[in-house]
Amino acid sequence: MKRKLFIATSLSAALSACSAIGNKLNDSPTFHKVLNSAEDVNEVFIGTRGRVREYTERDISANFPLDSLDTPSDSTYTQLIRDHFASYRLTVDGLVEHPQHLSLSQLQHLMNVTQITRHDCVEGWSAIAKWQGVRLADVLALARPRPNARYVVFYSFDRDSNDTQYYESLSLEQAAHPQTLLALRQNGKPITPDRGAPVRLRIPTQLGYKSAKWVYRLQMVASLKDLYGGKGGYWEDQGYEWYAGV
Repeated sequence: MKRKLFIATSLSAALSACSAIGNKLNDSPTFHKVLNSAEDVNEVFIGTRGRVREYTERDISANFPLDSLDTPSDSTYTQLIRDHFASYRLTVDGLVEHPQHLSLSQLQHLMNVTQITRHDCVEGWSAIAKWQGVRLADVLALARPRPNARYVVFYSFDRDSNDTQYYESLSLEQAAHPQTLLALRQNGKPITPDRGAPVRLRIPTQLGYKSAKWVYRLQMVASLKDLYGGKGGYWEDQGYEWYAGV
């Protein structure tokens, strides 16, 4: 069951992105109805409960490809690079009792997770790395989500060539998964700008496009329908599946 559901989810994203056949299928309401049904089952039975495998140091991949939009080049981000992220603040707001504005040093002080996990890209490749960071659930707990909060939205410094905001989202159940973290270090070193510095999302239970880079804001919301394309993420608004479990 798990293997079949994974194939259904990843097939949808791959076809949407990579082929003429995918473009035709992507226009079919019936095709999306079938995939969305599989996606619902995928989330209920796999993603919020099971843990993915954790590896050893000797399993770490020698090469970890880049897999995103271009590194942000706007004045805000380049200034952060120049000051070594001293002025960076991670905002946690929206439907919360205590909004947070956490510096990088505060996040480093909270750092409590080390995991060696596999990154599975929708393009078909995988790579293993060691990640260190803060458990996402612990950061959200600082802000105390309100009872009507159902999702957390991640905003990135990144924008595409049309100046469209890059963003992602998780349900609170997904955000509470013990392996979901805000990563600060990769393979023992601070994450570099081209890999999402200073903070990137790391979700080993879901396909790589869910692990947003260059994260600067976490917003708690009751619904995703009024955000941008209404599908819960930059890639999702273009036809990828919102829940992308491995």
